[in-house]
Amino acid sequence: MRIIGGKYKRHRIKTPANLTVRPTTDLAKESLFNVINNNFDFEAITVLDLFAGTGSISFEFASRSAIQIYSVETDPRCVRFIKQQAEKLLFDSLKVIRDDAHHFLSFCKIKFDVIFADPPYEHKDIENIHKLVFEKDLLDDDGWLVIEHSADVNLDDLYGFFEKRRYGRVHFSMFAKH
Repeated sequence: MRIIGGKYKRHRIKTPANLTVRPTTDLAKESLFNVINNNFDFEAITVLDLFAGTGSISFEFASRSAIQIYSVETDPRCVRFIKQQAEKLLFDSLKVIRDDAHHFLSFCKIKFDVIFADPPYEHKDIENIHKLVFEKDLLDDDGWLVIEHSADVNLDDLYGFFEKRRYGRVHFSMFAKH
């Protein structure tokens, strides 16, 4: 895994083999961050990374100097790995939380500029992520929810949908308040 932009651009991070995760591909990650860069000032945003896995997305935001990044993951091995890497890279703005994404959203009271959710592709309750984000009003007025998913998931009819991007097998559905 590598960080593709910001202060730690090109920095490689070796992930342990025992982590059963599917990191976002570099092509998809780079394309997504280009879109986000055109719409947000990284140094002025607060980010929530749900189903954080290896922390790849969180590290990208931290490398670009986001104000605060909350990285939510259930697997204790992934949580430990993200914490170790954040400490090693001095990412003080990155807070790692061991929790189920749905549980975290149901109790969260913080508003975010960007919420990124990358549930496992076999996850059966993707729409509930969207529902909780909008019911709990967790996005700032100009904020975005970005959900990564497979081709067989269609979220186009959900409230606030404004765009879908496809990069190989990776699909991003994007939502905002209207």
